Parts: sequence; C-alpha cells; structure tokens
Amino acid sequence: MGRVKVNLTLDAEVAQSARSLGLNMSRLAEAAKVERNRLWREANSAAIEAYAEEIAEDGLPLADFRSF
Repeated sequence: MGRVKVNLTLDAEVAQSARSLGLNMSRLAEAAKVERNRLWREANSAAIEAYAEEIAEDGLPLADFRSF
C-alpha cells in the first residue's frame, strides 16, 4: 500500500521535541499501528489458536456449500 500525505495537529512542544530528537512523526505513527496490531494479536492469541485448531480438526465452516 502506498503512502499519502496528511495533516497532523500536535501540541507545538511535542512536535518540537520530536524534531529535536530527530524523530520522524510519520514513521512513529506507522510504528504505533504495528505495535497496536501486535498487542491485539497477543491479547487474542488464545482465541486465534483455538479457532485454528477447530479449523484443523473440523475444516472450514460451510465448506460443504462451496462451489469452487
């Protein structure tokens, strides 16, 4: 997926601190998304594993009705 320019409103002090530390705010936002997804997978790992086991044992739900 490509990148798109957006406007972001931040507290001026926060923006200045980030710049002075050489931080790229776009990359920080992207990293936050990756971390959010990692935390979600971690929090839901038991359910994900249980579903994977169910599929492995019983197959896909409604698989009998697939036409392809």
